[in-house]
Amino acid sequence: MNFSKVIAGTMTWGQWGKQLSKSQMIDLMQHCLEHNIHTFDHADIYGDYSTENDFGNAFAESGIKRSQIELISKCGIQYIGNSRPDLKVKHYNYTKEYIIWSAENSLKHLKTDYLDLLLLHRPSPLLQPEVVAEAVSTLKKEGKIKSFGVSNFTPSQTDLLNKYVGVEVNQIEFSLTQHTAMHDGTLDHMMLNNIQPMSWSPLGYVFKEDTEQTRRIHKQLGALLDKYNATEDQLLLAWILKHPSNIIPVVGTTTKQRLKDAYAATKIDLELEDWFLILVACQGHKVP
Repeated sequence: MNFSKVIAGTMTWGQWGKQLSKSQMIDLMQHCLEHNIHTFDHADIYGDYSTENDFGNAFAESGIKRSQIELISKCGIQYIGNSRPDLKVKHYNYTKEYIIWSAENSLKHLKTDYLDLLLLHRPSPLLQPEVVAEAVSTLKKEGKIKSFGVSNFTPSQTDLLNKYVGVEVNQIEFSLTQHTAMHDGTLDHMMLNNIQPMSWSPLGYVFKEDTEQTRRIHKQLGALLDKYNATEDQLLLAWILKHPSNIIPVVGTTTKQRLKDAYAATKIDLELEDWFLILVACQGHKVP
């Protein structure tokens, strides 16, 4: 697996966000490549099942070679929207037939012959690991996916699946303000089993909420900006990147400068005490 150190998340590229035109998507793809971001994270449901197709149409006209990028997609969630009006309830479908159909649908929409990585989007209580294994085996044999992983799975859920099929990635929510994965064994489990962690929402809610906690965080980050010649965004990413599990952040912005800054954050090595100062600012108390 040769993913970029920062991954471009596409959830807000289409209907669920900026509604970028084809030319704007091409421009943003090329900007990402210019700044060493060559992995793009998708899910079938993004934009009510439309963003993969929009991205694929742009990619087909971009002049970018398939070998220059990696494409990730996710499947399983049955999302109630205009595209699937007959659904009665949001749920998960992990039958062999559906996983294969969904992956093939993503290939068609993304205008590609293969996915570099297919993830199960969320765990289902009704997931049958041997059935998933059959689907993954078929897709790999046919060259339609290179790697397989999960998203939002606990260690025990991952172990159950791993008994039948190799799990190579787990994409979880992880940030300064949502860091339970480094205390509850999730990241330890990934390190023990050579599973690559990816982090969605890597900036957490630092810029989304104005609370006593976020004010503490802003104050501490502000005290470090000059020392590292960095923005607050970059320090938040550098904080994640310091973890020994080698987490890859999935950055959801469509702003060019923030994408450029995100990759630059991979060059920042926070000093040990600064990492803990930021953690303490988040927690509001010293470590035990």
